Amino acid sequence: MAQVVLKDLNKKYDEVHAVKDVNLTIRDKEFMVFVGPSGCGKTTTLRMVAGLEEITSGEISIGERVVNDLPPKDRDIAMVFQNYALYPHMSVYDNMAFGLKMRKFPKPEIQKRVQDAAEILGIQELLKRKPRQLSG
Repeated sequence: MAQVVLKDLNKKYDEVHAVKDVNLTIRDKEFMVFVGPSGCGKTTTLRMVAGLEEITSGEISIGERVVNDLPPKDRDIAMVFQNYALYPHMSVYDNMAFGLKMRKFPKPEIQKRVQDAAEILGIQELLKRKPRQLSG
């Protein structure tokens, strides 16, 4: 993990200012949740951090590196989408590990990262379940 810094982050869609002057520092290993009403810019902000949405202005840093122009695959960011796009035939553990497996991380590193994330989220007891076995 690394520190993530958003500095004067803005996103405009034509005349709509969807994200305005966001300044935020998320420390290394800090767990952060964005909460707010629908349409307030939570998802747009996260999509900009992940590199899935171009920023209009401002700066995004991950670790010591400004990532504004870095492709999503090079940002080392994972995102859980609102539509819960999980593989239904795989366990929660395997869904969480999938991206790391695709990037050919060593098995012990995958296990550590998944277990660490599960502990942070408080879902260790759910790791063997399939998505359909989880409730809302």
